[in-house]
Amino acid sequence: MVPEIGHFALILALFTAIAEAALPLLGERIGEARFAAFGRQCAVLLFALTAISFGCLVYSYAVSDFTVLNVVENSHTSKPFIYKLTGAWGNHEGSMLLWVLILSLYGAVLARAGRAVPVGLHSLTLSVQGMIAAAFIAFVLFTSDPFTRVFPAPANGQDLNPLLQDKGLAVHPPFLYLGYVGFSIPFSFAVAALIRGRADSVWARLVRPWALTAWSFLTIGITLGSWWAYYELGWGGWGGWDPVENASFMPWLAGTALIHSIRVVERRDALKGWAVLLAILTFSLSLIGTFLVRSGVLTSVHAFATDPARGTFILMILALAIGGSLALFAFRGASLQATGAFAPVSRESALIVNNILLVAACATVFTGTFYPLFVDVLSGEKLSVGPPYFNSVFTPIAVTALALAAAAMLIPWKKASLGAVSKKLIVAGIIAVAAGVLAGILAPSKVIVGGAAIALVAWLVFGTLTELGERTDFFRSPLKDSLRRARHLPRAAWGASLAHIGIAIYATGVAGLSLWKTTDVIFMNEGDAISIHGFSVTLDNVKSIEGPNWSADAATFRASRKGHAPETLLAERRFYPVRGMQTTEAAIHPQSTGDLYVTIGDKVDGKGWPVRIYFNPFVACLWWGAAVVVFGGILAISDRGRRPRAKRAPQAPGAPGLIAEPAGGMGQA
Repeated sequence: MVPEIGHFALILALFTAIAEAALPLLGERIGEARFAAFGRQCAVLLFALTAISFGCLVYSYAVSDFTVLNVVENSHTSKPFIYKLTGAWGNHEGSMLLWVLILSLYGAVLARAGRAVPVGLHSLTLSVQGMIAAAFIAFVLFTSDPFTRVFPAPANGQDLNPLLQDKGLAVHPPFLYLGYVGFSIPFSFAVAALIRGRADSVWARLVRPWALTAWSFLTIGITLGSWWAYYELGWGGWGGWDPVENASFMPWLAGTALIHSIRVVERRDALKGWAVLLAILTFSLSLIGTFLVRSGVLTSVHAFATDPARGTFILMILALAIGGSLALFAFRGASLQATGAFAPVSRESALIVNNILLVAACATVFTGTFYPLFVDVLSGEKLSVGPPYFNSVFTPIAVTALALAAAAMLIPWKKASLGAVSKKLIVAGIIAVAAGVLAGILAPSKVIVGGAAIALVAWLVFGTLTELGERTDFFRSPLKDSLRRARHLPRAAWGASLAHIGIAIYATGVAGLSLWKTTDVIFMNEGDAISIHGFSVTLDNVKSIEGPNWSADAATFRASRKGHAPETLLAERRFYPVRGMQTTEAAIHPQSTGDLYVTIGDKVDGKGWPVRIYFNPFVACLWWGAAVVVFGGILAISDRGRRPRAKRAPQAPGAPGLIAEPAGGMGQA
């Protein structure tokens, strides 16, 4: 009965989403405020219905209801309870239902936050959200129904993919989807602005917190996925340019450009058309990422679906959403006239260059990801674009963007002097050169490249600190006055500075892993030892152990280093009998300068166990850097600043109380 309730709630959700799409649009067209009010109620009801549907699916997993085909294919009675629950979204059907749930959550929050949005803009934005929701609910119902029954019910299920039976994967998809789907709000605002022919500083102040929220969640989701791949897949690195990794990285790059362009619209009333276009492109890339994972066009650890019919349905959604919004931009984009003028040397110009570099970086990733697919479709030839392409094409663009970021925040708005900005950066430049020289001395194996990488990191950090020093008058005023200025700086300014510093910290981890990682692969028997990066690593023993739904060869290693107590490390090679799959559980010994990382393979008769041992320098900088970036995003979101309020009429009994804002402006601050 519970699956039927979930399925029926999803059917009701489809009709509710259609009503949310149609009624506010109709109300805006005929000037009927009651329709807009009903559209807001539909948005809240839509969330309630999708929450009921998703709750029914989770319940079916919790009780191991093997009359539901989705549960049969992705669960098992011996599976730990936590993974029974997470199995609800560890598959195609359940993950798409989660996608719809998060989309409806954003819509409900937007509906409840309507006081901050001019009435007409709010109605159109909710209408676009309803259209997106209706399309994806239809996709779930017609091609990916998670409540399909199976009779007779089998005695047990087929278990979940062992790679997904992990705590990191329990939280990675929800955060990733909060980022992906969160960009639907800026997209809807952009489409609404095009329909109305107006996007100004009020529009930018409304969009900025939504864009920052989605960007912060996407950063968390990407980082959790990277962390999971690091300790679960035995990659021992920071990324492999996997197509599905790229699918989340592309909207992150475009979203970063969007955040910067919105700032220009908010402060200078310039780049309005470009900001609207970026909002469209960012969510479009999120939809393309969904297509990559769900269409069956590629094979990946992260990819769920292999049914071409599903891919065709999603391709139709992409054509309507992306094609329709870009066509609207082509017809209406010229109406978004900018009024703010600025000189070639100004912060506005620096942010334009920043946007160009970020979009170019995104284009290189897009090309490397999709070119093999295009060639396969056109000629049937199988190609592979790997790290050499991405590293050689993407890296120069990223380095240029990071170098510019250090100076951009010091450049005044509207008009600036290159000489004055250069003088402020002299100290940062000296420190960067010194750091690069020191890195070259300490790591002679990569003198030029390594020194340049560390110099770039130091340049970004100290350039950012210089900007904070300028704003607080540090070194020129008494300390108490500087601290007072620091306390009164907008949280958005602190957030931007922390985000830049966090990216510099992350870049340190990338440099360490790319340039100075030490690797050794050897067959070992019990009692054998190997030396790596000052450690002596001994294989003490290998034992067979049993888990709740797996068995494993568990290898105990002893890592010793002069002047330190020995450390015990446990690496496992697990076997899941139901799925017939194996997984690697890495042994990781974190140090201040990097991680000692050990994995073990299947025993080879006459040789022993194949053991991979890495020393990964500065790998913790990846996680700490991402954490600082996210904290900066949270600070920026919390700085609400001056927010517009929708005008409201005196409320008569039973009336909704909303009226349209005057024709002269899109709401008043």
